[in-house]
Amino acid sequence: MQKQENKMNKEDRQRAMEAFGALLDIMEELREKCPWDRKQTLQTLRPLTIEETYELSDAILQNQWPELKKECGDLLLHLVFYAKIGAENNRFDMGDVIQSLNEKLIYRHPHIYGDASAATEEEVKQNWEKLKIKEGNTSVLSGVTRGAPSLIKAARVQEKVRGIGFDFATAEDSWQKVEEELSEFKNADNTQDKEMEFGDVLFSLVNYARLQQIDADTALAKSTDKFIARFKKMEDLARESQEDITGLSTEQLESYWQLAKEKLM
Repeated sequence: MQKQENKMNKEDRQRAMEAFGALLDIMEELREKCPWDRKQTLQTLRPLTIEETYELSDAILQNQWPELKKECGDLLLHLVFYAKIGAENNRFDMGDVIQSLNEKLIYRHPHIYGDASAATEEEVKQNWEKLKIKEGNTSVLSGVTRGAPSLIKAARVQEKVRGIGFDFATAEDSWQKVEEELSEFKNADNTQDKEMEFGDVLFSLVNYARLQQIDADTALAKSTDKFIARFKKMEDLARESQEDITGLSTEQLESYWQLAKEKLM
């Protein structure tokens, strides 16, 4: 449905509220009557939620809007499910979840709902981190998820410390750090040191990417998908020539690889 403006109109808002209310009713009924839904716990849902999150991420990377709509719904279902389990345990319900979120958003946007000022994205981030410290966090890095994928975790740490001004002045300064870490990696004497220095190389590359407005995790995901597509094409080409790819020489594999790249350009 096309909109003349980005702001949701009264009719669409009402439709969204009614649909959300219906979802809550469906969850109540499923939890009561469906054997599978009745059996689920926080622990059994957790790995499924992680899987759904990655499926949503993949839909975003592929720019597939119909799939994105579906995956948003799947993830929303999990959030409603957690709220339902919370209510059953007299901990919280969906209203508490939303109210808490509303209060946090208002509190952390004083430039919108208060008397603070923030003219740029960077000022908003700085205000955000200062407010989180006031809320009782003992460290600027308190909000970083321990179990996050490593590339995402590295970028999140770097964004957090940037919020208090701990950062390279320019991307060029950051690249000097990359070169420094590469040199240390090359000169490492043993496997243990090489592993540590390689981690430093990756961390510094994530930092450089961030300063170049590149998300390292997204970039790597796209490159990996590109490699997969090219390798599968290479397999198809070998198959068309009635050759077994597992028995080809390095030179033959490279020839098919270059041909696959040309075909997919």
